[in-house]
Amino acid sequence: MSQPGYSEKVMDHFMNPRNVGVIEDPDGYGKVGNPTCGDVMEMFIRVKDDRIEDIKFRTFGCGAAIATSSMTTEMALGKTVEEGMKITRQDVAGELGGLPPNKMHCSNLAADALHMAIEDYRNKAAGQKG
Repeated sequence: MSQPGYSEKVMDHFMNPRNVGVIEDPDGYGKVGNPTCGDVMEMFIRVKDDRIEDIKFRTFGCGAAIATSSMTTEMALGKTVEEGMKITRQDVAGELGGLPPNKMHCSNLAADALHMAIEDYRNKAAGQKG
């Protein structure tokens, strides 16, 4: 049941998204939105020993937005915070087997939400140390 321009992997992550939900009182939280298409993504992380121990997302958007959010959580889970910061939009699109050009910019915001969540975590951690 592949849609034109979408890989099987995109369809799989859209139909069966991983790590959907909310982490109550997360160590880091990021939210990004694209006013043009209306996609909004929220990313929640729990960090232990500098590793992303748990990660959840909530996305309001098209199938590609949900698929990129799902893939980003899979890629980040278990990684160090530093490794999480290195995950790019291109990495996510590549792991999904590519995205249609018209979806690359509006739908592929999940890496940005992840980076915001990590920065939020780092800011909170710095505040606790000081």
